Amino acid sequence: MSEVNSPSPDNEVQQPSAFELIGGEERVRALVDRFYDLMDLEPEFAGIRALHPPTLDNSRNKTFWFLCGWMGGPDHYISRFGHPRLRARHLPFAIASAERDQWLRCMAWAMEDIGVDDALRERLLTSFFDTADWMRNRPG
Repeated sequence: MSEVNSPSPDNEVQQPSAFELIGGEERVRALVDRFYDLMDLEPEFAGIRALHPPTLDNSRNKTFWFLCGWMGGPDHYISRFGHPRLRARHLPFAIASAERDQWLRCMAWAMEDIGVDDALRERLLTSFFDTADWMRNRPG
């Protein structure tokens, strides 16, 4: 999965990272917690909830650690586990278009609920879609 921040040439002004724009670790944690709360509570996300273990604590932490680095902040995930290898790690789970779409809807809802700025929300959704679409490993 490519990071949401692309490096700029040395002669260009560096734009703030998505991590900075969202508000750092506290806000990434709020996003992840809201995402998993919605997944756990809303019937429309039953398909992706079924792919997770009964307790979501480990999933919350790994997603938080991953998103911090992916958004341009600290590489908590890599320091703990090495390269994310997202597709390989998700191959045991049946992910088709329905699961992709549930994941994206849940994340969009979570970003809206915690008040992510519209421009940043669109930027993140574009990157999330690219990754979620690449994660599909089943027809449909």
